Amino acid sequence: MDLTPRPAPEQHEPQAKARTRRWVPGVVLGVILLAAAVILFQGLSNATLYFYNVDEAVEQKADLGQDRFRLQGVVVPGSIVSSDTGTVFEVEYDGVTVVIDHDGDPPDLFQECIPVVAEGRWSGDVFASDRIMVKHSSEYEAKNPDRLETGC
Repeated sequence: MDLTPRPAPEQHEPQAKARTRRWVPGVVLGVILLAAAVILFQGLSNATLYFYNVDEAVEQKADLGQDRFRLQGVVVPGSIVSSDTGTVFEVEYDGVTVVIDHDGDPPDLFQECIPVVAEGRWSGDVFASDRIMVKHSSEYEAKNPDRLETGC
């Protein structure tokens, strides 16, 4: 009878698999945390955009400089003109009017005599916008009747 020990099976393979399995959850957790951080940053960035009515934005134009903000006003009748890159129009609030040069297509509900919020920054005397939001619900009308008096 041969009592010579047999060679042990490869034990390094299971340990290598175990090591590989240990770092996979760490990588997955890292990716999830990174995605959560990006979403949180985007949400906070949008929340920190200041909102100004046209009259306030014109009054604070020098202080605003090149900062990005949201501008609210009512679209002036007869002011909407298509341009090579989008739409140029005027908005008015409390007797003050500003020209908006919007880069891109306006939303489907965009028209004269409605309140809009444009997002962008000053470019000289023109507000350069890349996003337009249109409020259209009866809830908005009930909460903000003073913003809808346009004379249109």
